[in-house]
Amino acid sequence: MDEELKCPVCGSLFKDPILLPCSHNVCLACARNIIVQTPEGETPPQNRASGNSDYDYLDMDKMSMYSETDSGYGSYTPCLKSPNGIRVFPPTLVHRHCSITCPLCHRSVSLDERGLRGFPRNRLLEAIVSRYQQNRSANVKCQLCDRNPVDATVMCEQCDVFYCTPCQQRCHPSRGPLAKHRLLPPTQSPAAGSQQTPAGTIRKQGTCADHDTENFSMYCVNCKTPVCMKCLEGGKHGSHDLKPLAAMWKQHKCQLSQALNGVSDKAKDAKEFLMQLKNMLQQIQENGVEFEACLVAQCDALIEALTRQKAKLLTKVTKEREYKLKVVRDQITHCTMKLRQTTGMMEYCLEVIKENDPSGFLQISDALIKRVTSSQDQWVKGALEPKVGPEFDLTLNTDPLLQTILQLDFVQSKVESATVPPAPLLQLEKCCTRNNSATLAWRVTVPPSNPIEGYILELDDGNGGQYREVYVGKETVCTVDGLHFNSSYNARVKAYNSTGVGPYSKTVVLKTSDVAWFTFDPTSAHRDIMLTNENRTVSCNSYDDRVVLGTAAFSKGVHYWELRVDRYDNHPDPAFGVARINTMKDMMLGKDDKAWAMYVDNNRSWFMHNNSHTNRAEGGISKGATVGILLDLNKYTLTFFINKEQHGPVAFENLEGVFMPAVSINRNVQVTLLTGMEVPKNIKQQ
Repeated sequence: MDEELKCPVCGSLFKDPILLPCSHNVCLACARNIIVQTPEGETPPQNRASGNSDYDYLDMDKMSMYSETDSGYGSYTPCLKSPNGIRVFPPTLVHRHCSITCPLCHRSVSLDERGLRGFPRNRLLEAIVSRYQQNRSANVKCQLCDRNPVDATVMCEQCDVFYCTPCQQRCHPSRGPLAKHRLLPPTQSPAAGSQQTPAGTIRKQGTCADHDTENFSMYCVNCKTPVCMKCLEGGKHGSHDLKPLAAMWKQHKCQLSQALNGVSDKAKDAKEFLMQLKNMLQQIQENGVEFEACLVAQCDALIEALTRQKAKLLTKVTKEREYKLKVVRDQITHCTMKLRQTTGMMEYCLEVIKENDPSGFLQISDALIKRVTSSQDQWVKGALEPKVGPEFDLTLNTDPLLQTILQLDFVQSKVESATVPPAPLLQLEKCCTRNNSATLAWRVTVPPSNPIEGYILELDDGNGGQYREVYVGKETVCTVDGLHFNSSYNARVKAYNSTGVGPYSKTVVLKTSDVAWFTFDPTSAHRDIMLTNENRTVSCNSYDDRVVLGTAAFSKGVHYWELRVDRYDNHPDPAFGVARINTMKDMMLGKDDKAWAMYVDNNRSWFMHNNSHTNRAEGGISKGATVGILLDLNKYTLTFFINKEQHGPVAFENLEGVFMPAVSINRNVQVTLLTGMEVPKNIKQQ
């Protein structure tokens, strides 16, 4: 649970935590240090600070500032002098246009005239930290034990050192010059007591920040905040859905408890699975040693001519064992990390449930319920199953080989050749390509004396290179996906049986499509994304940006597609571009290092990659506009177009690897994908 109780800025336990609108917490002192000044006339794309506070904050003219670029986004630069890699700037005087950016989700929010007083104090988190510090200080370890320190029994007030009983008798006897030192129980020492909270302290009941004498009595469902009776009389929440505070407190506690039950079951299964993986490590070690001993014994029975073959077989077994060990260790590491995160979150949530502060609980309950539900989704089916087994599926039988060696002799007559399968015949009328996929079909004209056990299909690299196996099995039809566009592939097939492998068929040449025809991919899209028009039109039901990818993947050639803006309300800034398949789907495209994009509003645009904004350009989009994306993997560049005209210079260079079309939108935008288009001719040279 330690990570839940540490400030993301200073890395220490929270001290006077405040709750940001994004549901993350920071220390009050840290919040003062990370306030930045936005350019005059611009406002960060988040809501202004609002909420309830119990703090006496500094005035706005005493807040710190840091000037940002004109993109309107706050950012942080890693720095070795800060515990969590967040650069903290010295306070300077500033009078207006201040904002604060969350160090975890990087969402910015501007401050109103109340400054930091507009953020509510997280009393529940403060109470949990205090209780955690008190419990931790009650188990002080001996500072002189060499190994495995035990709990301290005394603390010398003069030496300021904690001792267990054996170390105290050995290093701090009650005689001689040390006889006058005062020994105290650890819990009564100043070091331990400084962090404890006086017993019996009654926690302050939540009061309204706007009406200091009023306690919270109702909960506004629309604003998701507790309110007092005077707030209701003021009319601000008159048309909102209001619920009794106690009823909503119990309802949210019940929801969090129910969500925790599911996560608890998954955590229990994960612990059992972790034990299974650890036991498997020993089994793999034992089976590997046993198999090596058997292999060495068999190989030593052969003559010296088989020595090099023996070494090859040993190498193969070692690689198999190392592969299995690596897979299991990776699973253990991954599962341990997920389990630690889940357990810490569970402990934190249980502590939150123990609290008796309804308003404080409701301030954080929505975010906690979402986190617990999301955590439960991580333990999907298959995540708690071993990826490899402990058995080695390898067998070495030397008897036929030894028998053959004993029977070797000169022969006078020609040895009759063994019967292997004939060359298969490719059925050209059934072979075809679609986009970057190729389908091949074949048959055997003359049945061999021994039944055919399977076929081996091979393709080259589309550039006249070496052949590689793409299919081994009994089927006579195979579709190969993920080929390069606008490429010619040579394909051949051969059959095999118990006697051996037969000859290759004749080679057939298959050419993939010059241009790509594709749609949006519903399987990898964020759950807030909605697809219609045969997966060619995309919209979103969230105010936050969500990402959807295309079904095509490009690694070679020149490709161009467009997106038509069908709906554009309230001047949002959708992003268009390309991404890796594992890019983040719950934020604007280009925020992480796996996407390259242009985000644009009705007036201007920026290029963005890894949350770095460059090349601001005038000119935006509106309803009916088209945004074109030109991905040139021959030159490794990405260029953007608006209404058939190139927008800005070449956006990105040195693009290598596999890229997928991508777009991020919110509920104010709807776009339609247009594919199979020719490359524009009016391209500006660098």
